[in-house]
Amino acid sequence: MHSSLRILVTGGAGFIGSHLCEELLRRGHDVLCIDNFYTGTRNNVAGLLANPNFELMRHDVTFPLYVEVDRIFNLACPASPVHYQFDPVQTTKTSVHGAINMLGLAKRRRARILQASTSEVYGDPEIHPQPESYWGNVNPLGLRSCYDEGKRCAETLFFDYHRQHNLEIKVARIFNTYGPRMHPNDGRVVSNFIIQALRGEDITIYGDGQQTRSFCYVDDMVDGLLRLMESPADCTGPVNLGNPVETTIRQLAERIIALTGSRSKLIAKPLPADDPRRRCPDISLARRELDWEPRCMLDDGLMRTIEYFRATLSA
Repeated sequence: MHSSLRILVTGGAGFIGSHLCEELLRRGHDVLCIDNFYTGTRNNVAGLLANPNFELMRHDVTFPLYVEVDRIFNLACPASPVHYQFDPVQTTKTSVHGAINMLGLAKRRRARILQASTSEVYGDPEIHPQPESYWGNVNPLGLRSCYDEGKRCAETLFFDYHRQHNLEIKVARIFNTYGPRMHPNDGRVVSNFIIQALRGEDITIYGDGQQTRSFCYVDDMVDGLLRLMESPADCTGPVNLGNPVETTIRQLAERIIALTGSRSKLIAKPLPADDPRRRCPDISLARRELDWEPRCMLDDGLMRTIEYFRATLSA
């Protein structure tokens, strides 16, 4: 990235956002972190508050923001089903109004802007693994639609601003990411399993546990987002960022039990509605355009995440 820039990170006190803020500061930039603390926490950025180049502001992206910035990372939106289904109307507003407000800011400032989109734009995919050219198989009326369709609409807005106003945009489609600072109650499989294992509780698997996910460690994800932001202007994306190695949910549970030394047992429960059976990115575009692929092995990332939750639970 160029010499010191003023960079806005929306949702910057969230899981991925806080790691991104940290890395931007490490690279010598000024960081304005905004968050409404719906799922993000001050705790996630507590270690950054003493840094004179870091500013934390409570703000909701569904309202306009007037600040001077050179780059915008738009990460604001609850990303786990537990949180985005709690207030689905607000979830859609965050994706759609949030995109409009941040794109408006980028247009005024002629700032480059990156949208944190999601693998959920592919819905329950009929193509495997999913390339960026796949349009998806999404239920527009389901319980997850507020998130899936909100993110799809945000992508539409980004490309329309790009075509209509010649705005420099980047769209990243983020696949399952895990690591320290995940929200402990977000209902995601990695945090759920680790907490259940550390407490010695039964580990709940939905369905037969043969459904797959691909897990990308947060440091690799931040590296991908930064490479995309600094890629040539014609590399708008969308670009899949995620780990192309598939793991079944059952395998994940067994790894976590082994790594924590837990005595937890596995228990099966019925699958939730619209839960995708397989989820795996085709990352050939990221490899080619960004020279990026995940480096952190699953066991290493899980160990770091387990240590984080161990410390959190004993605090």
